[in-house]
Amino acid sequence: MSTTTIRLPQDLKERVARAAKRRGATAHGFILEAIREKAEQEERRAEFVDSAEQRYAEIVASGKTVPWTEMRRYLERRLTGSKVSRPKARKLSR
Repeated sequence: MSTTTIRLPQDLKERVARAAKRRGATAHGFILEAIREKAEQEERRAEFVDSAEQRYAEIVASGKTVPWTEMRRYLERRLTGSKVSRPKARKLSR
């Protein structure tokens, strides 16, 4: 484990101390948890962006997609438990 020094404004330091106390944790533990949560959140966001960019590249390469109205209808029917066929991607006219 390595050491990193962070300087907190006094008001934030007090808020962290109060929040940690309410949780029954130390300020150090509270800060570590907050940093861990933020890092995980950013990792999930980066994975989402990468996936979206990859899917968009596939759409551009194939020229095929499913119109939103069809996809929405499909999803709504699935939510009601209806057995429904997945819409097929196709080239859209512009």
